[in-house]
Amino acid sequence: MSLVSDRLCDRRLPLYSRRDALRHSACGFGWLALCDLASRARASEATSDGVSRVPVTHFPASAKRVIFLCMRGGPSHVDTFDYKPELAKHDGEPGRRNGTRLLASPWEFRQRGESGLWMSDLFPHLAEHADRLCLIRSMQTDVPAHPQAFRQLHTGSSRFIRPSLGAWSLYGLGSDNEELPGFVTITPPSGFGGAQNYGAGFLPAIHQGTRFGSDNRPIRSATIPHLSGSQAAGEQRLSLDLAQSFNRAQRDAGGGHDREFDGLIESLELGFRMQSTLPDLLDLQNESDATLDLYGIDGGPTDDFGRKCLLARRMVEEGVRFVEITHGNWDQHFNLQAALENNVRAIDRPIAGLLTDLASRGLLDETLVIWSGEFGRTPHAQGRDGRDHNNEAFTCWMAGGGTRGGYAHGESDEFGYRAAVDPVSIHDFHATILRLLGLDHTRLTFRHAGRDFRLTDVYGNVIESILNSSGPNVTTS
Repeated sequence: MSLVSDRLCDRRLPLYSRRDALRHSACGFGWLALCDLASRARASEATSDGVSRVPVTHFPASAKRVIFLCMRGGPSHVDTFDYKPELAKHDGEPGRRNGTRLLASPWEFRQRGESGLWMSDLFPHLAEHADRLCLIRSMQTDVPAHPQAFRQLHTGSSRFIRPSLGAWSLYGLGSDNEELPGFVTITPPSGFGGAQNYGAGFLPAIHQGTRFGSDNRPIRSATIPHLSGSQAAGEQRLSLDLAQSFNRAQRDAGGGHDREFDGLIESLELGFRMQSTLPDLLDLQNESDATLDLYGIDGGPTDDFGRKCLLARRMVEEGVRFVEITHGNWDQHFNLQAALENNVRAIDRPIAGLLTDLASRGLLDETLVIWSGEFGRTPHAQGRDGRDHNNEAFTCWMAGGGTRGGYAHGESDEFGYRAAVDPVSIHDFHATILRLLGLDHTRLTFRHAGRDFRLTDVYGNVIESILNSSGPNVTTS
């Protein structure tokens, strides 16, 4: 009689489980696959449940949390934050690529705040925060293609599946609230690498981002219909306890030293805890009219992004370490003037509201706010009214979290084609973010496949000049 029939006929033994089937059928190849998946979710050795909740920093941290405002598609730096007067002077003249013509920005640039930071008229609300902004005008990435550049912006690699910036941050800092995920991504795109951009890669699965909505299915409701009343919650707890007992038994089968399932166990527990805390967190009805107005939550073009920014503030206030918000399509190959105006109109007031709100609550000093796309646009025109991809120069900015406000680091050339002064790579960008969080990018490593991996691979230098100093804020010319 076969092993399966022996187990089924002997009432004294437990029923033949699915794990038993995977282990014994097909020469155990199914079990090998499950073990590989579970090993990817292996928890950190720091705590019994695999999730460190006490940050272990290498330096005094300037920032405790991050809000990453990601502009998908590559915003045009020469129309937003990188003032190029020479581009206006040579409008219509031949560009550096054959058959192209330089295209002056349709918008005026002005010096803003006491620091005199140059910004486009596209951002009237954000301009009021110029003295809080730290511009990096010499950003570069490796590949001028959206999927590769977007993935590199998030993971440091354009070619391989690697843990995301948010996952590394959570891995280094740990969670600050047991009832909420430590890393949240709001309406991420399904393309451009999809889940890889917020995934944990080879890090324990508990460090991956928790997705709220997607680019085509925004957040609409926080209602959880299957958890209604104490009886339903109690029944769900009993069901979860049963499943967890199986998981723990499997984990302990090797004498208690094999902890492959710790990440899976903690993920289930976090999901259960979130069901009681998340609806209140996502419910904006208790916010004052003044707060809703500050974020532009009024049913107009700022309403959607304003809600996301307000959610981000509520999340970091409750202990979420890393929140990313992805916005729109900034890939303006044509119809630049109308499309870019629409994009900026949707985000300008909400972002200014976010900075105001964080500052008024005493959160901005310890919250690093980042604004960036995956690359910039060309100074020459594409067609009559558009710009092509440009990975050799683009602009991002940071605010709060120990950054130097009212300051611009680096320069692109006279037209904005290439980074000309103090180029900043994606690895430098990531190294600097980790440094602001109190983490040394060369020491934040994870052993995988016989090698100690890190977010910045074997590259990256911290941009020391953008770290906050006691001196007055100044800008580059």
